[in-house]
Amino acid sequence: MPYTRVLSAMLMGMVTASCVTINVYFPAAAADTAAKTIVRDVLGDTPPTEGGETGNREGGANLGRTLRNAGVRVLDWVVSPAQAEADLKINTPAISAIRSSLRQRQSRLNPYMRSGAVGLTQHGLVAVRDQGAIPLKDRNAVRKLVADENNDRNALYREIASANGHPAWEKDIRNTFARVWVQESPAGTWYQNAKGAWTRK
Repeated sequence: MPYTRVLSAMLMGMVTASCVTINVYFPAAAADTAAKTIVRDVLGDTPPTEGGETGNREGGANLGRTLRNAGVRVLDWVVSPAQAEADLKINTPAISAIRSSLRQRQSRLNPYMRSGAVGLTQHGLVAVRDQGAIPLKDRNAVRKLVADENNDRNALYREIASANGHPAWEKDIRNTFARVWVQESPAGTWYQNAKGAWTRK
């Protein structure tokens, strides 16, 4: 029947569209959880256990309601499980090695973060904010410390994106970490706001 064929074509189109969406879907909630787990590990705090996010959909009215509800059920079946199970791999050997390197360096970086000599950048890195707060004899060592830290952080964001099969996610992962580094850092930490201006937490 024409009506049956139209309905089938619409449902198939919706399923196909949902599959495309799943392929490019960036799991923001999972990325936030992964970032918190890693950042708290590096800073010496206990990683959290957090759940995902769920959403609701509503149908339309009359004939449109019937078609919309059918489509919603199909999308719920296809998309919702993918969102509920979305997770980022953060326990690969390469990521674990980077986490270990970051964690070991933290005790040397902390004094300069506390003094305000070094701060968090808007791009999820660290930078020398106040060179005058660093003794002259230590400045080269601090510059190397900052460079090594940034090498690891860049490698971390890149490796997480690559390990999860989506290198294009690197920017989103970096942005997520940039926010979480600030959230999880202690009061008094200097960081750059969205406009790049230094602000004290």
